[in-house]
Amino acid sequence: MRRDTFLKSMAAMAAAGAFPLSALAAANVKMMIPANPGGGWDTTGRALGKALMDSGAAATVTYENKGGAAGALGLAQFVNGSKGDPNALMVMGAVMLGGIITGKPPVSLSQATPIARLTSEYNVFVLPANSPFKSMKDVIEQLKKDPGSVKWGGGSRGSTEHIAAAMIAREAGVDPAKINYVAFRGGGEATAAILGGNVTVGGSGYSEFAEYIAAGKMRGLAVTSEKRLSGVNIPTLKEQGINVVIGNWRGVYGAPGITAEQRKVLTEMVLKALKSKVWTESSEKNNWTPAVLTGAAFDKFVDDDFASLRATMVKSGMI
Repeated sequence: MRRDTFLKSMAAMAAAGAFPLSALAAANVKMMIPANPGGGWDTTGRALGKALMDSGAAATVTYENKGGAAGALGLAQFVNGSKGDPNALMVMGAVMLGGIITGKPPVSLSQATPIARLTSEYNVFVLPANSPFKSMKDVIEQLKKDPGSVKWGGGSRGSTEHIAAAMIAREAGVDPAKINYVAFRGGGEATAAILGGNVTVGGSGYSEFAEYIAAGKMRGLAVTSEKRLSGVNIPTLKEQGINVVIGNWRGVYGAPGITAEQRKVLTEMVLKALKSKVWTESSEKNNWTPAVLTGAAFDKFVDDDFASLRATMVKSGMI
């Protein structure tokens, strides 16, 4: 058979649906990253993209950053622009749930298709290297004297570091509604503000600040985990008498309107990528804890976490 005849036949068979979806779905993955470059979602999305290609699950991956409103702007663009696309993925996580609760965007996460939870990461609170404060105790004392004088910098309103700051205030006997929280559109902006001394305390996933802590440009105050992070010499909030533990998970969703079979193929692609050397190395470098969950279990987890976050935010005076 002549080559051009063969290629035409292949194209006709594909158009007619003669090939299984798994043979077609990985041609070109389009990754929506609903945040500005430099933050945790950006790092996660690009690491997953590399892993998809490294594992052979995808031929190519293209990325689009759309920051703002705790991921709600990117979510809206994803929901409205990728309907039925079996190759579209969007990075999301606990921060997006918090943003939806506080911001009430016109689109719903339920319009997109759950694929997988990937990782869990705990937050770290830091001080600029030249801060007059030396410990979380110093910060708490100032917070009690004048809540508004302590500027907490971090991700969008409703992010896990925002919720953690409100919980810390509540534990310290301070009205959470009085905390001075400065929200940034992405990790890069928050990092610049902390390094520039434009906020008193910064909060984010440990991976985003690790290099600055190691270089002495930031001083680690506390992590929001139950126990100290492996290889990280920063005390937990609980060690310092503050009963606050909160994690920050990240995952991926598919486009609205894809079929059950297309969802299955996308899930298999992601799971294949998570077994790659590239993903393993990224997880180790960023101190991500594997937390893989798919299918109905992931659906239920998102619903339960949404309800839990809302309850925490109500209790902390955020909504």
